[in-house]
Amino acid sequence: MDIVDFAALTDDQRRQAARVLTAAFAHVGAYGTGPDGAAAEIETFFTNPERFALAAIEDGVVLGVVGGIDTYSHGLELHPLAVVPARQGQGIGAALLAALEARAAAMGKLTVYLGTDDEVGGTSLFGVELFPDALAKLATIAPTTGHPFFFYRRHGYEPVGLIPDANGYGKPDLWMAKRVAKP
Repeated sequence: MDIVDFAALTDDQRRQAARVLTAAFAHVGAYGTGPDGAAAEIETFFTNPERFALAAIEDGVVLGVVGGIDTYSHGLELHPLAVVPARQGQGIGAALLAALEARAAAMGKLTVYLGTDDEVGGTSLFGVELFPDALAKLATIAPTTGHPFFFYRRHGYEPVGLIPDANGYGKPDLWMAKRVAKP
């Protein structure tokens, strides 16, 4: 498996990357039911100078993608990270994450941060009234089903905040960050 910059993708691989996004986020409908919404997201990595993306490719097939958004002088937002569902749990996401962190550090970024929404009940915070004292509740977060929060935590990201009800009542956006370079 190789990790490559999106600039190296063929037109077919761009379409594959869109299908990866659609499949990986189908459970929340983030990119709709077809590749059009995901294709628009993929296109932003070629048209928006504040965005870049990397792809995991094996035998010419895109298995996963990770994107970065240059949002702060010393911070980079990870958005999105997606791996084709049939290949999840095989280290592809971890490899993409490590490559993005290395790229961020090379850009002079100190921190990578991300939001990971709980729209489907993957954490103990789903469906919960988070006010008052939302941060105390975040400190006790636990998995209920598979959720990316716990993948990121295994890879050194820590919770730094949350937005209660970001996606509707009881559907928070959980914010995480990791230092990727020394100040």
